[in-house]
Amino acid sequence: MYVMTTATAPLPASAPAPVWARRAAHAIALCAVPSGLWRIAMASGVYVGYSNQVLRDVFDIPGWGIAYVVGLSVLTELAALFPLLLVSDRWRPLHPRVLTPLAWTASGVLVLVALWQLVVAFTVESQTYMSSGTAQTVWGFAFAPLFAIPALMTAVTWSYAKRHRARGQA
Repeated sequence: MYVMTTATAPLPASAPAPVWARRAAHAIALCAVPSGLWRIAMASGVYVGYSNQVLRDVFDIPGWGIAYVVGLSVLTELAALFPLLLVSDRWRPLHPRVLTPLAWTASGVLVLVALWQLVVAFTVESQTYMSSGTAQTVWGFAFAPLFAIPALMTAVTWSYAKRHRARGQA
């Protein structure tokens, strides 16, 4: 005999995510691609503005630095796919009561990370390693999209929370 409890009851359908939220979630995943490709190029030996000595001494490339840089790229892209859970109508691995606070926490962390990255990007130490000119311009274009992620993530999270809050009140 099967007894349905609140723990086993199916979740009632919520309103689908608005088109703008779906686009924002997909944009987050795309914003992480340029910096990941830049890091993979660096790990592959493509000249990205660092001398061979800097790659060896600072980044340990060739060496364990390759695994770190490629792993960071993969981890970043996987994390950038998280917002797609917030706009998916088909796949819900976590209950909204768990996913909503997790998404708000991720949004807050992303804002702090973005602010920290601005500090790091403009410190003297981070600029002394890279040659100036074209390499810095390419680096800037590769990493600039990352700064859109906190705002996009906050908007997607707000949309998710709003849709599931409305469902809970119905």
